[in-house]
Amino acid sequence: MDNFEEFSLVGKDLYMLGLVDSGSGSLSVRIGNKMYATKKKAMLGHLRQEDIAEIPLDVEGEKDEFAVHRAIYRETNFNAIIHAQPPYGIALSITMENKIMPADMKGQTVLRSVPVVRAKANSDELIKFLPPVYKSGYMISLVKEYGSFAVGANLLEALQYTTCLEGSCKILAVNKSLAVPVEKQRRPEHHERRTAIPPSIGVMGRQRGGSRGFGR
Repeated sequence: MDNFEEFSLVGKDLYMLGLVDSGSGSLSVRIGNKMYATKKKAMLGHLRQEDIAEIPLDVEGEKDEFAVHRAIYRETNFNAIIHAQPPYGIALSITMENKIMPADMKGQTVLRSVPVVRAKANSDELIKFLPPVYKSGYMISLVKEYGSFAVGANLLEALQYTTCLEGSCKILAVNKSLAVPVEKQRRPEHHERRTAIPPSIGVMGRQRGGSRGFGR
């Protein structure tokens, strides 16, 4: 396959960055009326030529690990898809309702917002709900508890959206963990005022009848 080098490069980046583990995630590219995709349980960090399958796009109703990729290609003009498992992204997909709104400038510029899709992995709902997301202008989305799907003109572009998403999610998570509730920021209205002079010194001064605390 001519673009195996791109598959290998992107797979290694995803693995080294912790965006997939051994045997998780998937990559695909569209060439004409076919797509080339990583097989189920292929190790993206250590891809081999035999890990890439050639699949026709005109297969109807077949439920396999390529079904989601096939559905996106059929309804969009994108030529590459990355499915990853970004840890911070998945964590936020569980707690966020419909969208993740980046707080960092890069995320706001590149992603704007990231929709959270609620559907089971490789289900009919996922195959139905994902393509409209990209047709409406989004380049990446998160499937609750499952992972991200990024699209692009090529795998490198899809990788950029994937890494940007995880960076923004990490910033959101860290910022949330550092946030101090308002009630903890307020100082107590009433507090006991302590003197810098120990009580015993004042007593000694009074007992000796002088103005000095220790006397001679």
